[in-house]
Amino acid sequence: MRVAVECQSPLLQKSLEIFLAKYLSSSKKSDIIIRDEECLNERRCFYISSNENADLVKPFSKSQLILALEKKYNELYPKSSQVTDEESQESMSFEILEKRIELLTQEYQENILRAVKAFYEK
Repeated sequence: MRVAVECQSPLLQKSLEIFLAKYLSSSKKSDIIIRDEECLNERRCFYISSNENADLVKPFSKSQLILALEKKYNELYPKSSQVTDEESQESMSFEILEKRIELLTQEYQENILRAVKAFYEK
């Protein structure tokens, strides 16, 4: 899921950018465009407001935002959502594995350097 944020309110704009950092994309490449002004003809528009007819009513939490966006995304792209979820889970698990390997490599390097230093200090 790729999301663009186009809000009139600078505070809402920045908050959404922080909440959705890993989903952010340009308006042209995004699947959903988040706005704080009602948009009538844009199918990809996700409207956030205090009005009851909004896609997400303020105030909201990060988890409420993500759930509402996923619901909107599944409505817009019913077939591709399953593939995207699987791909994102794979990439997340790969990132975790990658970080773990990096950590172990650093520990191994530190141990080798300590052993070499100890050998030459004698």
